[in-house]
Amino acid sequence: MLFNSYIFVFVFFPICLIGYYGLLKSRRPGAAAVFLTAMSLWFYGYFNLSYLLIMVCSIAVNYMFHKLLSNREPGKAARQDKTEQGAGKTAGFRSIPRKALMITAVALNLGVLFYFKYFDFFLTTVNGAFGTDFVLRGILLPLGISFFTFQQISFIVDTYKGEVADCSFSEYALFVSFFPQLIAGPIVNHSEMLPQFRAFDGKKADWERIAGGLALFVLGLSKKVLLADTFGAGVDYGYDNLAALGRADAMLVIFFYALQLYFDFSGYCDMAVGIGRMLGIEIPVNFNSPYQAVNIVDFWKRWHITLNRFFTKYVYIPLGGNRKGQGRMYVNLLLVFFLSGLWHGAGFHFLVWGMLHGVLYVATRFWLGRIKPRLLQKHAGIPSQKVHLQGQDLTGASDAGVTSRIGHKIMTIVSQIATFLYVSVAWVYFRAESITQANTLLRTACMGEMKRISLDLAECLRPDEFWYVLKVLHLDNLSFSRYILMFVILAAGLFLSMAGKNAKERVDCLKYGPVSAVVLVVLAVWCILSFSGVSTFLYFNF
Repeated sequence: MLFNSYIFVFVFFPICLIGYYGLLKSRRPGAAAVFLTAMSLWFYGYFNLSYLLIMVCSIAVNYMFHKLLSNREPGKAARQDKTEQGAGKTAGFRSIPRKALMITAVALNLGVLFYFKYFDFFLTTVNGAFGTDFVLRGILLPLGISFFTFQQISFIVDTYKGEVADCSFSEYALFVSFFPQLIAGPIVNHSEMLPQFRAFDGKKADWERIAGGLALFVLGLSKKVLLADTFGAGVDYGYDNLAALGRADAMLVIFFYALQLYFDFSGYCDMAVGIGRMLGIEIPVNFNSPYQAVNIVDFWKRWHITLNRFFTKYVYIPLGGNRKGQGRMYVNLLLVFFLSGLWHGAGFHFLVWGMLHGVLYVATRFWLGRIKPRLLQKHAGIPSQKVHLQGQDLTGASDAGVTSRIGHKIMTIVSQIATFLYVSVAWVYFRAESITQANTLLRTACMGEMKRISLDLAECLRPDEFWYVLKVLHLDNLSFSRYILMFVILAAGLFLSMAGKNAKERVDCLKYGPVSAVVLVVLAVWCILSFSGVSTFLYFNF
């Protein structure tokens, strides 16, 4: 079920909201939690009942491992494992060391993810490398499996570490299946959600939070329906007609996809947070204006924040983080970005995308930590300790004596634009179906024929409602009228993503009144009238 669908807006969510608060009002918090779980299972099973079976089995198996781990005290685990091994115990789960249980659970989760997401890719790679002819299975990828698999892995590992207090099966099932963040994140932690689920008793409808959640949902919906899908039409045309593109066309397609992906994914996350707020549950923010980042390190503190957090806690730190020297730290970072690329999709082009980010990330960390502090110290005579701290500052700010405020502002803008351009080029490998296709588009953007922008491409960014405005203004007969809307929409997308406030910031400072109400109603009605032409969210594929 899509957030941007008639059944969700007019059937599913009203039933969910009324039933949930009705049960809370009747002082039945346990029933309210079970009701939310049942609604979440309906939401997920609406796509495909086989998806639901896979997720339910995954929840049951992981909860079993959670119980096995939590029933044995973490503080006594090492001593108990040693005693059991020395005594030669072999019967029952209790004879299995806790670490072995944890590793088994994580391996099972990764194994399921590998089968559904990577098995055909693995066979294709083997066939290409060794000339074999293994038959591909054509396995259907369950929606959101990457997200709820990582979420359950984090829960198992935290249980092993003793960070998770024992929870009931109903709490765990709701934690995994909670529908706002089930399909495309954010990847939430137990410490963020379980305490909220346990606080249902006595909870009442907070109309101010509901209003804020509704506003955030409408803004996220507008990002998806009015912006992402509009840019997506131009992206689809470009990738379907690479041979016909000129240099300017290819550049526009690259920018269109960067904006499509941003408004699509951040729009989903805004809607997820908004739905959570309407239910009185706070979901972590997953985006913080990433296209306003001034370098790639800053970008990854703003883009898909919860995925970055997962890899930091469960991959980077266990590998040693920065505790084993600079060289080891850089290797660990590259491995994290390699895994990030692999997580996003089964294809070598995803690995290229991940490593493009990884290489620049490592280079930027080296610059900020080693080169820049020395340059500042050399030219300004600043104490090395203070310089080192400034070198870690992602804004690139320095004392007024080093550069003027105007010069600093200019450098910030240049850094932001350069980061956006690099990220946009890297997205080409993310969107393309192969490395060859990505290279073709980039080659066209750099060395393609200089010709007039394709009229067909411009037509893709011409929503009928805006075209009607041009007709009213008698601008539709001008020779360049087809391009007006394309550049207006592109400029609006660039401004909103690179200079404007994000949806959460707008809602947090929103003053509720007639004007804001009219704006939100107009946006909501506009989106609903456009539902017949919307697409699924891009991150559903991952």
